[in-house]
Amino acid sequence: MIAKLRGLLDSTGEDWAIIDVGGVGYLAYCPGRTLSRLPAPGGLVHLFIETHVREDHIHLYGFVEDAERAWFRLLLTVQGVGAKVALALLTALSADELGRAIAAGYKVMLARAQGVGAKLAARLTVELKDKAPLIAPSFAALGARPAADPGVPDTVEDAVSALSNLGYRRLDAQSAVLKALATLGPAATSAALIRAGLRDLGRELTR
Repeated sequence: MIAKLRGLLDSTGEDWAIIDVGGVGYLAYCPGRTLSRLPAPGGLVHLFIETHVREDHIHLYGFVEDAERAWFRLLLTVQGVGAKVALALLTALSADELGRAIAAGYKVMLARAQGVGAKLAARLTVELKDKAPLIAPSFAALGARPAADPGVPDTVEDAVSALSNLGYRRLDAQSAVLKALATLGPAATSAALIRAGLRDLGRELTR
């Protein structure tokens, strides 16, 4: 069982990277966010690996962060989610964003991932909402869980729309608002979420 790879980046493709470890090339399938953070060919790479052994193949899945690997494992426990969809979710959303979206029942954000429709997004929020804190305990600060079919809370969508209208990318606005929701709680007003979101986005811009 391979759990980690440390070596030189040989090459990359649409959803894979080849890591040269002592002259042996290991093919690892990776989410887009991991691939975007890899160095140029020849650079040193350190990936957390999830190994899947089947009768007809052995596949390696690589992640820059251990939290991404943990989410990958958890996503595969949901009916209808295979490795391809799990990688798509971790391409569309960071590990933190995925946890916030699931904990808040924000199905629209999950449905941004390729291969994730409304029904699967709803299943993800229902089946994983109580498991998200096991990966990121801070998500428990959301307090009350959404109803069985909550849709998108009006306060959240209003705040996201306001930040988007100010020129921020919608995905960045969604991430900032969900982070604010986790801190302020489900009773937070749109105005409070906007103010907190602006503070967070301001910090991101200055990094």
